[in-house]
Amino acid sequence: MRAPLRPLYAATVAAARAAAAVAGSGSPSPNKIWRSVQARHDIVARWQRSAAAMRDMARPLVWMHAPSVGEGLQARPVAHALRAAWPEAQLAYSYFSPSAEKFAASIGADITGYLPFDSAADMDALLDAVRPSMLVFVKLDVWPVLVERATRRGIPVLMLSATLAESSGRRGMLSRALLHDAYAALSLVGVIDAEHGNRLVELGVSQANIRHTGDTRFDQVWQRAQQVDHTLPHMVATSSSRPTLVAGSTWPADEAVLLPAWEQLRASMPSARIMVAPHEPTAAHVEPLLAWAKRSGLRVATLSEAEAARANAASANAARDDNASDHEANNADVVVIDRVGVLGDLYAHADVAFVGGGFHRAGLHSAIEPAAFGAPVLFGPGHGMSREAGLLLAAGGARCVHDMAECVSAMHELLQNGQPRRVAGEAAREIVAHERGATERSVALLLDARRTGRTG
Repeated sequence: MRAPLRPLYAATVAAARAAAAVAGSGSPSPNKIWRSVQARHDIVARWQRSAAAMRDMARPLVWMHAPSVGEGLQARPVAHALRAAWPEAQLAYSYFSPSAEKFAASIGADITGYLPFDSAADMDALLDAVRPSMLVFVKLDVWPVLVERATRRGIPVLMLSATLAESSGRRGMLSRALLHDAYAALSLVGVIDAEHGNRLVELGVSQANIRHTGDTRFDQVWQRAQQVDHTLPHMVATSSSRPTLVAGSTWPADEAVLLPAWEQLRASMPSARIMVAPHEPTAAHVEPLLAWAKRSGLRVATLSEAEAARANAASANAARDDNASDHEANNADVVVIDRVGVLGDLYAHADVAFVGGGFHRAGLHSAIEPAAFGAPVLFGPGHGMSREAGLLLAAGGARCVHDMAECVSAMHELLQNGQPRRVAGEAAREIVAHERGATERSVALLLDARRTGRTG
């Protein structure tokens, strides 16, 4: 970190720590930022208690940090594979965003928790408690003080599935001044491809320390696609032979284009149905979708209603009410997915997929989840930060739609015509298949650091 920025950074971290100290353990705030502050109340002591209970100092420990769920999906296959390849090692897992709190349990780490704010005192306390053999960041985020304190102790600091989009704010002058030393301290960096590696060199990463390992998300989505259990309630309740578009992780800005386009499509293709999984399936987002469907004269069911109707119909002792068929997903024209955690399975039902975020300022969500099932993918123009979108577009496995007319045209062609759909779907699936192997290469990178004790 450049010297002039140190006092400002330290003051910002001190303010955040002070806020966490007074936040207490009251009811979680609806504000995501404030929830993140609340979560760090007494966080160092919680890490120390967990380490005292779980840490075996006779064993090595790998500390992985993935700030949110997206990065966690890249970390998880490596964590699981590392367990098999290095069984004597323990694993610690930290995250930053409240959205990752529930997800973190799926990592299977010995010690798990929020990462404290980046002060020297807190990071030294964590390093004393956990005593990691190596520290591994996932994707891009580094915490300059943590990196500095770890490298002072001779702890190798690595990065996996490293990526830096061309338009990333990390390439700005302020960010580079703040983080240059932290990136320069990374001893080994597994990048998703050479182009992203070259951009990381701009941030301070040594070219000699870069390895092309790939993006572990491709392994994760491929494995999930191969292992979908079609007997699960959410899969049975949503099965249908009707032409199906699955719209995943949508925001209202996406729906403002997609939903009227769907109404137009239905005029010429009344057998088609749509499944919509909003990015945040809260009542505030689900209710407008239900209201739209009803105003449009479409039969609509939530996933919860569909599962309940199927369960009732399957029970020999339960009488089926007159409206049950209206709630079953195979009869509904619109199915609204009202919970998280199932979208990755539901893409198995997609003849065509629409991935949200392309009309939203947050950017595109995962386009490779439906691609792994061989579904052609549609998305809006805001895909510049997504490498996978570029790969799919170049291969013909995806289409970018800029407005409602383009959306209608693309949906009509792909849902009506089997041959274009099969060609595009196979191209999409082939991209995912071709990019596999990053998990194995990433684990090999960690084991190499273990053998060499590499510190840069």
